[in-house]
Amino acid sequence: MSRSYNDEQAFLEKVDRNTWRIKKGFVPNMQVEGAFYINDYLEKLIFEELRNACRGGGFGGFLPAMKQIGNVAALPGIVHKSIGLPDVHSGYGFAIGNMAAFDMNNPKAVVSPGGVGFDINCGVRLLRTNLDEQDVQPVKEQLTQSLFDHIPVGVGSKGVIPMVGKDLEEALEMGVDWSLREGYAWAEDKEHCEEYGRMLQADSNKVSSKAKKRGLPQLGTLGAGNHYAEVQVVDEIYDMHAAHKMGIDHIGQVCLMIHCGSRGLGHQVATEALVAMEKAMTRDNIVVNDRQLACARINSTEGQDYLKGMASAGNYAWVNRSSMTFLTRQAFAKVFNMAPDDLDMHVIYDVSHNIAKVEEHVVDGKQCTLLVHRKGSTRAFPPHHPLIPVDYQLIGQPVLIGGTMGTCSYVLTGTEKGMTESFGTTCHGAGRALSRAKSRRNLDYQEVLNKLADKGISIRVASPKLVMEEAPESYKNVTDVVNTCHAVGISKKAIKLRPIGVIKG
Repeated sequence: MSRSYNDEQAFLEKVDRNTWRIKKGFVPNMQVEGAFYINDYLEKLIFEELRNACRGGGFGGFLPAMKQIGNVAALPGIVHKSIGLPDVHSGYGFAIGNMAAFDMNNPKAVVSPGGVGFDINCGVRLLRTNLDEQDVQPVKEQLTQSLFDHIPVGVGSKGVIPMVGKDLEEALEMGVDWSLREGYAWAEDKEHCEEYGRMLQADSNKVSSKAKKRGLPQLGTLGAGNHYAEVQVVDEIYDMHAAHKMGIDHIGQVCLMIHCGSRGLGHQVATEALVAMEKAMTRDNIVVNDRQLACARINSTEGQDYLKGMASAGNYAWVNRSSMTFLTRQAFAKVFNMAPDDLDMHVIYDVSHNIAKVEEHVVDGKQCTLLVHRKGSTRAFPPHHPLIPVDYQLIGQPVLIGGTMGTCSYVLTGTEKGMTESFGTTCHGAGRALSRAKSRRNLDYQEVLNKLADKGISIRVASPKLVMEEAPESYKNVTDVVNTCHAVGISKKAIKLRPIGVIKG
């Protein structure tokens, strides 16, 4: 029986200004409690979503994010809490912006593709340059066009990196090491990638021929949706020491951000795993609150096959971003008539927003091996953590938070508090506030373009409808999201960037 909105409130408790607790009983079978981080403005949005659901409304056919956080807390083997980050919103199974960790030593613990998402290792890469805004402004239109010409964008775009089947098999297993070997990456790029750009458990044999067929022509392509490449300018520096370590030394310095994932290959891997896991759930008598939370025991054949296939798709995404880095360096070199090396086009960092990873964490005072699902959330390890690059040992892992088209982006750093509160996890971006259909209905194409032009942002886009779908009004305010994570202490603000040139699918 469905409860009224007022009845639901009994299971929700505001712990402090930015933290809400979801008590057991909010949904059936909760193993642990839920929690979500929020500020006053974001709070209105998430509660409105719940209120609409109680009245019989929905969000794109999904349950409200709060219910999804609760349903994840009911999955077998979950530890600590099911956590919603400030950009949390409804998604497939797990909410986007939901983190959950499962005990690898619990034979009943599960892995769920819904906790990673369909765009496996969708992530963000940030490059710095030694250019200033005043160097770029006179050639801003040419530079945006050059990026648009070099990087294939849009739904059906085909890559320009030459590949045959054998290359793809190797790229799936080698990740950035493949790009290095083929001359599409610099040795230093690998050092500044999460997982060093390669998940070692990848097995290309666990990726179907259909997934490979989808992935083969798409390597080195941006795709569509919320993916983009942006020329950005350093707008504010909050932590000068951290900024210096990243090679950022003044306001006005030009950077380049790339946001994309594993394209059709990752989508296919996720789709096929969900089908296999539905059967495994019947066999192993696994009961979940929502069909979209299809899962399998971590140690089952289906669970292991998925993790190996997911790692392969993750590697594909790193090769994809590496290939676009190569094309970006070419685009800049052409406009400025200088070698990319002379432009200091080094990778600051590359993070994943959709991945499940085996990690060591402390739970109730004991060290545990966990499978941490991060969907629409970013790893944010603290200073001195062994898994972050030598360059960043003193400041913590850089965390890249992409804004929406025409709004600012941020670089944060990981904190010790984040390790205890959220297993070294923070937000990933703005998070949708309007569905794509609603954005197309409510917003005007020309009006959105005019607003971007008024802000001095040059844009190239392959599909006009995307302009409305990806307009800033379609999203939560990224500054609200970042400030909440900073206030809670799960990550710390370092740098703010604003866009001056955007290319999109």
